[in-house]
Amino acid sequence: MASQTRQTPYAQSAAPSTASLLGPSTQSVRADPRLRSVGSSASLNDSRYVSSGRHDSMPPSLSDKFSLAPDPTSWGADLSVEHQEGDDYLHNPDPRRDYKSDKGGHIFTSRGLANLGCLLILCAGMLTLFAGYPLITYFTRSTPSTLGGFNLGGINASGQIPSMPGNWGMIDIDTPQEARTYPDFQSGKNWHLIFSDEFNTEGRTFYPGDDPYWEAVDLHYWQTNNMEWYDPEAITTRNGSLEITLSQKENHGLNYTGGMMSTWNKFCFTGGMVLASVVLPGINNVVGLWPAIWTMGNLGRAGYGASLEGMWPYTYDSCDVGTAPNQTFNGLPIAATNTGTKDYNYELSYLPGQKLSRCTCPGESHPGPVHTDGTYVGRSAPEIDIFEAQITGQPLTGQVSQSAQWAPFNEDYTWFNTTDNLIIPDPTISALNGYKGAAFQQASSVVTETNQEAYELTGNQYSTYGIQYKPGFDGAYISWISDGKLAWTLKQAGFAADTVVEIGPRPVPQEPMYLIANLGMSTNFGFVDIEHLKFPTTMKVDWIRVYQDPDNINVGCDPSDFPTAAYINEYLEAYTNPNLTTWRDDFKQPFPKNSFLGQC
Repeated sequence: MASQTRQTPYAQSAAPSTASLLGPSTQSVRADPRLRSVGSSASLNDSRYVSSGRHDSMPPSLSDKFSLAPDPTSWGADLSVEHQEGDDYLHNPDPRRDYKSDKGGHIFTSRGLANLGCLLILCAGMLTLFAGYPLITYFTRSTPSTLGGFNLGGINASGQIPSMPGNWGMIDIDTPQEARTYPDFQSGKNWHLIFSDEFNTEGRTFYPGDDPYWEAVDLHYWQTNNMEWYDPEAITTRNGSLEITLSQKENHGLNYTGGMMSTWNKFCFTGGMVLASVVLPGINNVVGLWPAIWTMGNLGRAGYGASLEGMWPYTYDSCDVGTAPNQTFNGLPIAATNTGTKDYNYELSYLPGQKLSRCTCPGESHPGPVHTDGTYVGRSAPEIDIFEAQITGQPLTGQVSQSAQWAPFNEDYTWFNTTDNLIIPDPTISALNGYKGAAFQQASSVVTETNQEAYELTGNQYSTYGIQYKPGFDGAYISWISDGKLAWTLKQAGFAADTVVEIGPRPVPQEPMYLIANLGMSTNFGFVDIEHLKFPTTMKVDWIRVYQDPDNINVGCDPSDFPTAAYINEYLEAYTNPNLTTWRDDFKQPFPKNSFLGQC
């Protein structure tokens, strides 16, 4: 270790550094024995070890080369206040000079104008976006049209009608101009097209939300003990037609998969004409298939049992025993207890009573409206079938049953089918159906031979089926069309009051009706010849068109005189949950109290 030495500060003039910040001092200071002072006689290179000669000639390091002393004067800088530099005038105010310079400029310059212009454009854009656009939108908006119906766009209860570009209107843009009107089958007056679907778009699907008007169901149609599961995958469009396919494919524990779709609560109409161009499935001499196109009142949804209890197949607006369970009250009338079929112990009706009848007590849940006498209008879910195809006769021949279903029932299910009320233009191919009904429905049906070439496996030709009807009482009727010709007509007088069973007249359905198309199988409809049926089999629909008298346009699922929207929304689960099979037991809702039954 180097020996300790006594340190004496240098005078400033003798300091090792010309830029020393230490002032002169006469006080001696003893250095820390662990340190070497820069002023000691010992070199910083002193070491207890022998140093090699290579350190004696070491060149200065990079830091030594660029190390500067703290005093700028040692760098050669002139810090004298008298020394003038080139930019001193910028730091020395001179009012006279500055005044001369400033007054020589211009307030309007191209750069200034450009900046100001950009600001003005920005302000104008902001004002247009947040003030102008709302005002422009408000004053230029158009009032939505009901198209002669009762809702926006003249369509469904919620007023939904597609507004996006494309073929989404109520009238298909592919419908030919010559088909935009059609002569009615009673007077020949040209009726106007109000809805059409030509099914020309390839690969359409009908899962919930896929289509603005049609929706396929995903359920088992247990009401008629169908052998198949209805699945949306069974329905599509191909080669310009709707195709509903029934296949031998297991689905939900059933051996077959079929399809059913409808316009429930999306497109409805009251009165008018429905025409459909169809190729029936299978062959014209093998029994078992059950293809159908039909209509139902919007207050009941096909396949959803809870929505149908006490609603189907009623069409009634009287307050009497016709609204009561089993069509009797205190065991009367007698005819309602002994004029039924043997299968039901001769009781005429097993129906639970009309849920939304004219007898509904004030304040009970009812969709309305109200008659002038304060009673509710009788409401229901009636059914009119455009066709149900069948194979019958000897030899087996393709036919269609064209019918309407009714409740309450006539004695022995026999309506007043006089020649005035039952009109068949061609008795050689059409005849009154021998099936009149049973404990759950009364049927008015005529069976007509079809075009035998209009089957998938025999001819593959299209044939036109349809209905034309006027709802209500006076002058009301239903006409059915087969192969493009009038097949038969029913006059409302055929369902006048029946004093034997003490019921009033039943109107031709006045409810807003929706369309249904399906293909399935059931032994309820007749024998099913599984051995000879060929699967898969397909019903094809080229188009469906709906017409109305231009003087009586009535389109929509929620018309003011027969509203449905509020009631459906109040009990929506009954219309959307197919597992709720009954209104009272499953849905846990009561029937409204009935004044005829003394419940008010």
